[in-house]
Amino acid sequence: MVVLLRQFLASLLVLLLGANIGPGDAEALVVNLGNRSLVPLLLERLNEPVVLPKGDNRNVFFNVPAKYLDSRIRGLTLLRPPYGMLGSASFVGPTQLDNATVEVPDVAVPDLGPALELSREEDFSLFFPRHRVMARHLVDILLSLPTYEKFLCVSAVIRDKVNPYLYAYAMSVAILNRNDTIKTLPNSACLFPQLYFQGSILAGCWTEAHLFAPEDREPIEISRNWTATDLEPEHRVAYFREDIGINLAHWIWHVHNPHSGPPSAVNKDRRGELFYYFHQQIIARYNFERLSTELSRVKRLLNWREPIPEAYFPKLNNGLASRVWPPRQADARLQDVRRSDAVIDILDLERWRDRIMEAIHTGRAYTSTRETVQLDNDQGIDILGNILESSDLSINSRLYGDLHNAGHVVIAYAHDPDFRHLEKEGVMGNSRTALRDPVFFRWHAFVQNVFDEHKSMLPPYTEEELSFSGVHVRRVEVQSVGQEPNELHTFWQKSDYNIERGLDFSSGPVLVRVTHLQHVPFFYRIQVHNTGNRARNGMVRIFLAPKIDERRLPFSFSEQREFFIELDKFPIKLEPGLRTIIRWSNESTVTVDPKHTFLNVDKLPPGRPDQRTDKCNCGWPQHMLIPRGHAEGKHSTLFVMISDYDKERVEQKVEPDACWKGYSYCGLLGHRYPDKRPLGFPLDRLPRDEVSGINDNIETFLTPNMKIADVVLRHNDRTAPPEPLPVR
Repeated sequence: MVVLLRQFLASLLVLLLGANIGPGDAEALVVNLGNRSLVPLLLERLNEPVVLPKGDNRNVFFNVPAKYLDSRIRGLTLLRPPYGMLGSASFVGPTQLDNATVEVPDVAVPDLGPALELSREEDFSLFFPRHRVMARHLVDILLSLPTYEKFLCVSAVIRDKVNPYLYAYAMSVAILNRNDTIKTLPNSACLFPQLYFQGSILAGCWTEAHLFAPEDREPIEISRNWTATDLEPEHRVAYFREDIGINLAHWIWHVHNPHSGPPSAVNKDRRGELFYYFHQQIIARYNFERLSTELSRVKRLLNWREPIPEAYFPKLNNGLASRVWPPRQADARLQDVRRSDAVIDILDLERWRDRIMEAIHTGRAYTSTRETVQLDNDQGIDILGNILESSDLSINSRLYGDLHNAGHVVIAYAHDPDFRHLEKEGVMGNSRTALRDPVFFRWHAFVQNVFDEHKSMLPPYTEEELSFSGVHVRRVEVQSVGQEPNELHTFWQKSDYNIERGLDFSSGPVLVRVTHLQHVPFFYRIQVHNTGNRARNGMVRIFLAPKIDERRLPFSFSEQREFFIELDKFPIKLEPGLRTIIRWSNESTVTVDPKHTFLNVDKLPPGRPDQRTDKCNCGWPQHMLIPRGHAEGKHSTLFVMISDYDKERVEQKVEPDACWKGYSYCGLLGHRYPDKRPLGFPLDRLPRDEVSGINDNIETFLTPNMKIADVVLRHNDRTAPPEPLPVR
């Protein structure tokens, strides 16, 4: 019976991992180096040596040649099969499952050069120019490797030599941009829990992992109020700033759209415009939440020589340096930075800002070769986005500088700008953690204001550009499950993260339980009339905005358009006559599937990871699609437009498993953005002249192919228990 069970487990492992078995040996599995599920295993437990077992059951071994290992590690024979499975507190053997070994051959290791300049104990940040040089070099190496097998082997042998955060970033960019990998990234919150969960809970996680069997472990629960109390007004929206899914979305966006690296990875279609639109939508959503909690809209960080009144105490630990992320005290002042990673003057920021504003107001910018580039209707926002972020695509980084990134750095070092107290950067210095800080939104409100200045210079859309001849939207409404029409309902939901792959020297699931905003599922009901005698192709565009401002006065349309958040965008075929379109909230092209937020997707069925099509993990978290609202109801405007898709479609060949989920904010991985219209159309520009004065309202703006509905957002202060995780 035992023999049969062992044979069954070995066969199962072969099926799942694509392993090759030696003749007559069901216990010693040698995994095919071409197996596409192996690379993600190299991203887990990055403080452990590569030769420690990987995978859920600690049953996959990377047998790296000894010469690539630290001299002390070479002597630990217990790390070799058939031993090595981690028990509750120490190594024991033999393993529960038959071992699967990845025999890594002796390979030529490329010159890692600057990638080795960052010690394993330091932080890595994309905002620092020196770190971007390191990342670019390492990404270049990983993308240049000619085969998947070579990529796997080189990645394995350099893993313990490179800073873990730098390694994880470069590997993530390589995974997304190579043609021979699965385009799915492991969940960053599960790999790096110290960057997402309060430091005090990690001790409890270690206790659960080392004292209790997996079946006896209990989730470690995090309070919703773990960074402050409501004595601090900004804490009212901490549920948004500190939401794990939102912080994951921000990190993944920057991995999908790196601002430095080889052209094949950086030069994505409309990359600068995507930078503008994604962050514009973050600010719009944040302002919606602020108005839902009786706060005013976020104030732009305009004067960089005045104190910053907002404090932030992150209470996160740094897992590499075993130090807490430093806080920023109230009324901190920005100062010139003199650090080994950055030398920045406040005057630099002001100079770059003025040059960019001059380019916007004159309608032209200058390249590094002194050529003139027009900031026109079609390309202007894309050029400006790359200038402001100062990506590798900036037309002149010497003239226009590094405004966005340098602003993050100056704010991140406000507490210790010259390193006299040996303090690391604050959370604003890392794209995984920056959104937690209230000042992130003040800084990006300024950045957004620069983009808005450019948009204000563009001509308004004409009625002809906005209309869709013969197509009339008659009625729109939303219907939440079990609720009244045109009401959206939110509540609190508990969910679990399994951080076992982020806890070094432990084994088995360890759950962290968080409480986050959630909404009742709903669908749109859109009645549209095609008055013509032939079928038409339309693009449905759905947005939502608050109706009342912080003074309890109705918004003018000129103001309200900046608060609209995109909810969905999808093509539709309209046969002649009247029809009703039904579209569910979980079909949104803005959001990703919840499993990408809460789970390690490479642990989910069905089938082998390289045969699945659920790869798309860049996008807004589904549970945060709808703003909170409040108990009495937050009155909002639902805006629906159907535009002419035949004028907007992008002709290109798109694979069946392309990442359509989340493309509105992230782009379509490996393809051109599938919509010719400016991002945010038709709400991204000031309205035409007749929509002004007493007529400055959304009703005047509408054309027959548009419709609005009054929608109420109601928040119920109940907390739902965790939903069952999918069966593996």
